[in-house]
Amino acid sequence: MMDRGSYYAAKLAAETDASDAYAAQRRGEDIVIVDVRSDEAWAQGRVAGAVHMPYSEIATRAPQAITKGATVVVYCWSPGCNAGAKGAREFAAIGYDVKEMIGGFEYWVREGYPVEDADGVHRRPVDPLTGIARIRTHV
Repeated sequence: MMDRGSYYAAKLAAETDASDAYAAQRRGEDIVIVDVRSDEAWAQGRVAGAVHMPYSEIATRAPQAITKGATVVVYCWSPGCNAGAKGAREFAAIGYDVKEMIGGFEYWVREGYPVEDADGVHRRPVDPLTGIARIRTHV
């Protein structure tokens, strides 16, 4: 049986959230954020700077598109979507350091981080239920 400390260490090794992913991006860490959703979802909006790679294409496309040294952060739509876990499993199976972004695109948007669509990069209003610290500091 795994002790609680080991359980949470393992969980944190496999997960990140929108806030930590955005902070890593801003610090210039070697991360690649990958949107594993459908073409239609990608077109509606995505994490600014993300790579689009549906989870069913990872095994064939990732080796040519993403260097093995980078940390891959995958996401799908929301906490109610398991495509992020499927994408993380695919990246892990071919040897990538991968984390699933819990909360998915929904929480990225709700926390006010940059999103991209056909009109360019922009930010949506911060949801006060998820991003109160950023509302107070105007980050």
